[in-house]
Amino acid sequence: MPTAAERGPQQNRVPGPEHAQQNAPPHAPHIDSWLNLTMLRLLVGVADRGSLSSSARAAGIAQSNASRSLRTLERRLGYTLLRRSTRGSTLTQEGVLTVEWAREVLDGVDRLSAGADALAHRGQEELAIGASMTIAEHLLPGWIGAFRARRPGVATQLRVMNSAQVINAVTAGTVALGFVETPDLPADLHAATVFTDQLVVVAGPAHAWARRAEPLDPAELATTALVEREEGSGTRAFLDRLVDDHRPAPLVELNSNSAICQAVVEGIGPAVLSRLAVEGYLRSGQLTEIPTHGPQLDRILQAVWRGRLPDGGTAAEFLEVALGGGPGVCPSLDSR
Repeated sequence: MPTAAERGPQQNRVPGPEHAQQNAPPHAPHIDSWLNLTMLRLLVGVADRGSLSSSARAAGIAQSNASRSLRTLERRLGYTLLRRSTRGSTLTQEGVLTVEWAREVLDGVDRLSAGADALAHRGQEELAIGASMTIAEHLLPGWIGAFRARRPGVATQLRVMNSAQVINAVTAGTVALGFVETPDLPADLHAATVFTDQLVVVAGPAHAWARRAEPLDPAELATTALVEREEGSGTRAFLDRLVDDHRPAPLVELNSNSAICQAVVEGIGPAVLSRLAVEGYLRSGQLTEIPTHGPQLDRILQAVWRGRLPDGGTAAEFLEVALGGGPGVCPSLDSR
């Protein structure tokens, strides 16, 4: 038998990464290549309706096909979603958790559908709406979906702008209804609060603020340059009013919340954004929330309009949806 010396350096070498790669098992197909929304809707339907048969009926699918679809989902995911017995199917613990993830995916798809329809201006009658970025991203799709269920023949023409531009559009009459984040409203516009939002200070995990033991003092926040939205954004106007309108110039100005989040992740600097915009980044650990003390960074998001909204009009009905109320809500809101 040859010794180690006789085998030489090539034979004696520990297998390298290229050798391991050649012998590694093939990767499972990426989820994009096999997952379909019907699988997720069937799974969520089991949670909501209590049985696979009820979920299949609601989806308009034969139970045998629904069962086959969920077995495929289990096989692809690599774990069991349902306990099957003669008394029916119930979710496993893994199934319960997967349902929650599936709800987020389906909610996102529904928001995409409603928002895309609004941007495409589909329908016979149109209602022109202006909205700031945070509201357009996170709140309006749900409102549009609920409005479409009430008034399927009316299309919502959505224009996404910053708060200052929304106010200008409402004042000029190019949109019937606006949704803004800024606290600075002209006296001649009517307004109603549609949502109470919370701003949070965020930084990348490597930033010094992410390791601080004490909450951030407002004075320190007021003297720190941030990654911010452009002039005219509601978030920036609110922060100016709450903290200090003589704050340092931004490190960089960006025109979307997602661009700001990415800049913070990459270590450019901290930012102050709506919790709606950063929740996903916080859950994934890409961003760290920085506790603060002093004034709460809570703000109200408002609908704004000119004059009196006609009873029974599309703008008044859309406002009813945004307020979460039924018919008859709007007439009492005709004055600020």
